[in-house]
Amino acid sequence: MTKTTRYPFEVPYADIEAEVDEFVNAVFDTLQSSFIALPRGPDFVTYPEFQQAYEVLKQYTGGFKAVKTERVMLALQEDALTFVVLRSILGFTPSELAYVANQRAERGLGQSVSVSQSFARRFDRQVRIERGKVLSLTARSQKRIIAMVSAACQLLEDGVRETDPEMIHRLDKADTSSGLVSIRHLANDGVPYAMLLYERFLGRPFAGHRDSVSELVGNVMESAVEQRLRRAGISFRKTKRAERVDGFDQAPDFIIPDEWSPRIVIEAKITEDDGTARDKVTRIQHLAEISRQRRLRGQFGFEVIACIDGRGFGVRREDMRKLLKATQGKVFTLTTLDGLIDNTALRAFRSEL
Repeated sequence: MTKTTRYPFEVPYADIEAEVDEFVNAVFDTLQSSFIALPRGPDFVTYPEFQQAYEVLKQYTGGFKAVKTERVMLALQEDALTFVVLRSILGFTPSELAYVANQRAERGLGQSVSVSQSFARRFDRQVRIERGKVLSLTARSQKRIIAMVSAACQLLEDGVRETDPEMIHRLDKADTSSGLVSIRHLANDGVPYAMLLYERFLGRPFAGHRDSVSELVGNVMESAVEQRLRRAGISFRKTKRAERVDGFDQAPDFIIPDEWSPRIVIEAKITEDDGTARDKVTRIQHLAEISRQRRLRGQFGFEVIACIDGRGFGVRREDMRKLLKATQGKVFTLTTLDGLIDNTALRAFRSEL
């Protein structure tokens, strides 16, 4: 007869201590990776949209013969998404382009206006959502954009300059190594240049987009936990990112019933990165220690629950052992989340039958 899987939240902690590897395996077997399918999010750019913006930039620069600031700005006024195309030719992030623009300003080679990295990131995201954004910006914001565009145009005009043999120049790639000459070669000689740029924009297929929607991926677990709490009629406090809550140096994701009388705290996380997973394990261990200290002072402690998923949590077995110990086995994944209420102290707060 096949032995059925025992999950750590179903047994006394003494059973977990006796056969910890069995329960580590049980959790590992339910972890799901979220790196294959990603949420689009509001700022995702499809290839047809990117290709259309590419054509606008190509037309305004005469097939990349005259990549001048004033011409690129005209292209941006028609379709602001051309800003994303421009930085994709460079292979720069918005923050990197802002940094270069500021360097030029310091040397007296560009606009005498500071371009913060946060402005560059915000503008880059805005044009992916609202492609006519340039026309509605303030004069100061437009000067910042001109500074970035001017820096980009100059870099593309210069191409690769002499570099230390131990170093690699960021523009030493097929389309920019010889400046505008190499760009025109790829754009006009049968190479699907727009597709190449789109792949570069997405980065390590979809890495750039994956970074931009990492918070949405994380919200999948938080939403799933919240849905189950609401369905059971359980009072809870869901904290905001970086919110300060009395009694916690880092607020947990959920506090039941509230922060003035915490009986249960829940940490929710999906990650594909083992470093992020380790940070979350450390945070959960810290919450368990806060609960222990409260009990030593004669106060009520609280149960710590971990709702986790993603391959990041499946890398280090020792981290999972620590997680099981800190939560006394109350570890759930998306696969086992339906057991959250009935197998924890949450059942005492249920008001819906």
